[in-house]
Amino acid sequence: MEFASHFGFHLPVFAFIGGPNAGAIQLKAARLQTLGPGRWICQMHDVRCWGAVITFAGMLVTGAAQEPTPESIFETRLKPIFDSPNPSSCVQCHLSAVDLKDYILPSSRETFLSLREQGLIDTERPGESKILHLISMGDSDPDALARRIHAKNRKAEYDAFSYWIVACCQDQDLLSARPSVGNQKAGPSHSDDLIRHTRKDRVLDSFVRNVWSQRMRCFPCHTPGELDADNPMHQKPIERHRDFVKQYGARMNLFKETPWETMRSLVASSRIVGSEQKRKGTGLPLINLKNPTLSLLIQKPTAKLPPKTLEGKMGEPSSQNPVSHMGGIKMHKGDQSYKAWLHWLEDYAASVSGGYESDDELPEDNWYPTQHVVRIKGVPESWPNLATVQVFVHRWDEETDRWADEPIAFTQSLVTPRKMVNGSLFVLAKPEQRDQLDPAGVTLEPCKVQMRLFLDHDNTLAESPTRLLNNRDPDATSVFDAVFGIGFKNADVIETLEIP
Repeated sequence: MEFASHFGFHLPVFAFIGGPNAGAIQLKAARLQTLGPGRWICQMHDVRCWGAVITFAGMLVTGAAQEPTPESIFETRLKPIFDSPNPSSCVQCHLSAVDLKDYILPSSRETFLSLREQGLIDTERPGESKILHLISMGDSDPDALARRIHAKNRKAEYDAFSYWIVACCQDQDLLSARPSVGNQKAGPSHSDDLIRHTRKDRVLDSFVRNVWSQRMRCFPCHTPGELDADNPMHQKPIERHRDFVKQYGARMNLFKETPWETMRSLVASSRIVGSEQKRKGTGLPLINLKNPTLSLLIQKPTAKLPPKTLEGKMGEPSSQNPVSHMGGIKMHKGDQSYKAWLHWLEDYAASVSGGYESDDELPEDNWYPTQHVVRIKGVPESWPNLATVQVFVHRWDEETDRWADEPIAFTQSLVTPRKMVNGSLFVLAKPEQRDQLDPAGVTLEPCKVQMRLFLDHDNTLAESPTRLLNNRDPDATSVFDAVFGIGFKNADVIETLEIP
């Protein structure tokens, strides 16, 4: 036996012996000898070795590349994901409630059987497994920055699961196995509804409806995107905005070009301020996760002007308690904008910090803004000034010849010294309607309605600002034909109320 080689040393070689000694192993000592420049020849010298089958098999295993097993892939590729203290790429789309670690059990076998039973692994088409689709959903995230930030981590997770799934689907023992009774289930412990509620796109949708829709409360100082240089009426606001930016910096531009840019900026700024506050004791963050009511986002528009100095000049605004606002009061605690903003702040804080444990803790989050305004006169003298009132709008149902049980809209406001209640309506959407509604605003059709007013007698809203009070009999009602015009000038005006 001869073969070319680049090595010049003794080489042990095994060969099977034929003939009468079939099945035996012949060990040959090979010496490489030169045949000329660049060529070597190996001459074999017989060294008989009987009964060395085990040794031969071991040499073959050592010399040949082994196919990795599902268990070895699991230990080297999936277990590090499970053991990592860092969150998985799920955080790109989810604020809480789910992590890729949730889909990994202690062993490869348990994990495969559980994922397969739940339909998350497709044994016929491993590359189309649902778990891979879930991991890759971040690729379609409209937020380009988030896609780039999480791309490397997401690809590593996808490749690891894909490699492991293919190996599992080639293991006949695994394919024929069934999970044992009481086998642990891989996956999040929270419900699908809770997981969907804490998705960033759902939180953004809520931000558009509850915060972005009320941004004109902050015009013009914090809404540069709403300033139109071609509008003669905007010249003074533009000058005012320019002066404030020169004095206080770019932080004046609270609302960006889009809702997503605005929400992302608020979140990022709050992280920075929150860290500085712990370190230096600086001002409140725009979003206060521990106490949403102390978020600067809602403290500023409800704060008064800063007190004057001893010289009689306007003092500097404060971002610490007591908060003061150079723009003065832009919304009152208890009105519909305050309620909407605080609703989003509390929901965001609970979503990002894992504050929701069960579905019954989730808020309805079914408010849609409108430009319809109601002005209610004739409020009883017994109702205290600045008391909070909630107003619910019920449509007349022609089919049943009665008022609908569920309201179509509501607002919340304060009793003015002139005994009036004014507020912009929010539509209350049913689950089946939500996909058809525009989060930026909804228009109601004219119809016959009944207004039901609920006075906050015992300051319930002071403890639970986002609560609705219509779980009892109303304190006053009014029936009229609503036009649902656009804006304050075209408000529906109710002249009289019926007191039960």
